[in-house]
Amino acid sequence: MTRIVFYCRRGVYYGFRETGHAGFGDAGQDVVCAALSAMTMLVVNTLEVVHGLDVAYTVEEKTTNVTVICESALPGSADEKKQYAAASLIYGYYLQLVSLLEDYYDYLEVETEER
Repeated sequence: MTRIVFYCRRGVYYGFRETGHAGFGDAGQDVVCAALSAMTMLVVNTLEVVHGLDVAYTVEEKTTNVTVICESALPGSADEKKQYAAASLIYGYYLQLVSLLEDYYDYLEVETEER
């Protein structure tokens, strides 16, 4: 099971941590893991390249655990438009994963943590 914990502060989503493997299929054939990887990199690339924001992200090679933090999503950290773009993109990822839970609840766990 893959566990994704989203970080929020006063209702603003600014990062997440993904741990574990979904286990939907064999390694290299797991469509749930592939979807998570693709969506995660879409979020990172959009924040960094499209919006020009600083993103702290790590991928642990042995475990493939991923952490993504974009402080610019928090109020007062960037200009208002970029802050809104960052926060809404991360929140959109959260909503997409909640939607996936309907079909893949045995393979995903999605939580929110106030920090």
